[in-house]
Amino acid sequence: MFQVNLTSKVPIYEQLSRKIMELMMKDVLHENDQLPSVRSLAKDLGINPNTVQKAYQELEHNGVIYSVAGRGNFIAPLKENLLKEKAMKSFDEAVFDALSQGFQKEELVNRIEVIADDRI
Repeated sequence: MFQVNLTSKVPIYEQLSRKIMELMMKDVLHENDQLPSVRSLAKDLGINPNTVQKAYQELEHNGVIYSVAGRGNFIAPLKENLLKEKAMKSFDEAVFDALSQGFQKEELVNRIEVIADDRI
């Protein structure tokens, strides 16, 4: 469920934070679901536990997760607007990346239309 790209320019903690948000938006993770412990997730991904802890701290700071002493980290109740805001931030970053890779505005608009038409 959780994967990171160790060769990406995006910091691992940020990849992990984004993945958790993505799983929430895709309705895979739900309110009050428990996340893997820092140590177990770090071991599964082959990364430093401090990296997982940093991702969890960032998510908690943003109100995405909450922690319970001695029990772990859980998905926080989210307002729909927060999810939309996070989705738009990810979208903006993807558009910026695509434009910087040489895609033209018209190509991106056409792609959005194809995706939107497929969902209808």
